[in-house]
Amino acid sequence: MITKKEHIIDYFKSGIKKNADFKIGIEHEKFIFDLNTNKRINYQKILKMFKSLYEFGWKPIHEDKNIIGLKKLGKSITLEPGNQIELSGEKLNNIHEACSESNNYLFELKQVLQKLELKIVSAGFDPISKLSEIPNNPKKRYEVMTKDMPIGGSMSLDMMYRTCGTQVNLDYSSEKDFIKKFRVSNSIVPILIALFANSSIVQKKNSNYLSYRSKVWQNTSRGGLPESFFDNMNFEQYADFIINFPILFLQKDNKYISGKNYLFSDFMNGEISEIENKLPNENDLSTHLSTIFTENRLKKYIELRSMDACGWDCLCSGPAFNVGILYGNLDEVFELISKWDKNKIINAYLDAPKKGFNTQLMGKDLFYWSKILLKISSDGLKKRDIIGKSGSNETNYLKHLEKIIDNKITNADHMIDKFSKKENLNDLYDK
Repeated sequence: MITKKEHIIDYFKSGIKKNADFKIGIEHEKFIFDLNTNKRINYQKILKMFKSLYEFGWKPIHEDKNIIGLKKLGKSITLEPGNQIELSGEKLNNIHEACSESNNYLFELKQVLQKLELKIVSAGFDPISKLSEIPNNPKKRYEVMTKDMPIGGSMSLDMMYRTCGTQVNLDYSSEKDFIKKFRVSNSIVPILIALFANSSIVQKKNSNYLSYRSKVWQNTSRGGLPESFFDNMNFEQYADFIINFPILFLQKDNKYISGKNYLFSDFMNGEISEIENKLPNENDLSTHLSTIFTENRLKKYIELRSMDACGWDCLCSGPAFNVGILYGNLDEVFELISKWDKNKIINAYLDAPKKGFNTQLMGKDLFYWSKILLKISSDGLKKRDIIGKSGSNETNYLKHLEKIIDNKITNADHMIDKFSKKENLNDLYDK
């Protein structure tokens, strides 16, 4: 049972790994549309899609009688509130393996979608649909979330139903290593927003944002970039943070009930009568950690969550960029960001969704810092020197970002230019 802060600290300590055992986990979401109607697909179409994926070895995940996802080996496809689908990949050794996993998934998905006349949109925000047009699904927790999330976050339903992101999960070798990586991860959030901006079109119009997804997440309940995250946060401080954080939902008799009136400390103290004062176990702790929607968060690994979803040409670049920094060149980037003022980082975070590379941070724009960090990342991947089947090391996956820096044009800029000329919906779909 989780009844003391020390239990939570021990939970985080159990994630410590040797450097040689560091893994990379990638999660990425996609919008699926009906090609004939340009509408997001409903749950019935999801079921058809899932059943077609069975031929590739995927097995159903059930909640009562409902299928809410698929699993195969160490990976899963999960169903998001508005029927976005998310691949949660295996924990892999390098970017070559992670990129291969994504490409295999794309191959399978394309076969199925073509057969069902469906198409993918790889963007951070749904560029077509109004919130009222998006169908839901019978996954139980989403009913509670849909009701409670708008409290304290005006755009929480947009987050749930109209955003897609790319997430990278990385390990730490000690508490000291976690402190450094977490500080770096939070400091570079504005740069990640600017570099991976890919949600400029909203309801078929230019939103005047480059990453509208990031604007939404800044106005989402339980989200944001807390000031305390810049104070060299250790395991105990993070435990304090989550102990005093509200609960999103509780489970009783296979049902989900609102947790909005309680902090996790109330759960730990056995003070929640709706669940007969039961105490949390490790699964309850894991659920609580996964319902805190900050830009980065800690489980038994660090989750980096600030990148817009993007097309298959750039999908591997986000993980490669972060691995080069956090696994390959941590000390150099830590020395760089340790000179940055946290209030200026937070201001840059708030400005980046709209201003992108033109956002100011420490007297320089984010384009300047993106170039610096891309070089640091590339050097870090060269140090790792892990060669793939093609004969190249992991720097090969930074080519998309190098192109962005060379042309100073992000995916968001490209889409504004391309879509604004003709406003052709076909331009929004993956090719």
